[in-house]
Amino acid sequence: MAAILEIPEVRQRVSPLSVEEYHRLDEFNENGRRTELIRGIVIEKMSKSPLHCTLAKRLYDKIVALLAGGFVVRHEDPLTLADSEPEPDVAVVRGSESDFTTAHPSTADLVVEVAVSSAALDRENASLYAEAGVKEYWIILGAERQVEVYRLPSNGRYQEKRLLAAGETIECGSVPGVWVRIADLFV
Repeated sequence: MAAILEIPEVRQRVSPLSVEEYHRLDEFNENGRRTELIRGIVIEKMSKSPLHCTLAKRLYDKIVALLAGGFVVRHEDPLTLADSEPEPDVAVVRGSESDFTTAHPSTADLVVEVAVSSAALDRENASLYAEAGVKEYWIILGAERQVEVYRLPSNGRYQEKRLLAAGETIECGSVPGVWVRIADLFV
């Protein structure tokens, strides 16, 4: 948890809570701001740029079109983890919509975050997702037109990390049939 506090953007928005305490809060705080729980720290969510929204929507639409049965694509919906409740831009989880009417998923086969202004928190969250058994984690780097791909979670860390550029294609190793030409995200 100490490493996350070294990120200046995060340190300025800290208010410690347990997952149970966090669940008792309203969806919006008293200032009408949205938050998420990361490592027991309530973090105010940043506003989204038009590029962020465009990239997340394109990726969501692509994955939905390719997804086989037995999986659900979630968009900005929570994952309830041991000490966190992040809301990734896109998550692909096993099951059906009806499996999540009383509780959020506790892991995913694929999680994707779009990072336009700062990727520091998204990179820090790699260990969070690895600990939760998320099989694959992508960070879409909007300004750089690149994608960081994390795979093979073990002991709270991803054993494989790759950086892919606009001319390459990501083939998801954890969700059959899901692939994305990186250039298609940035048209």
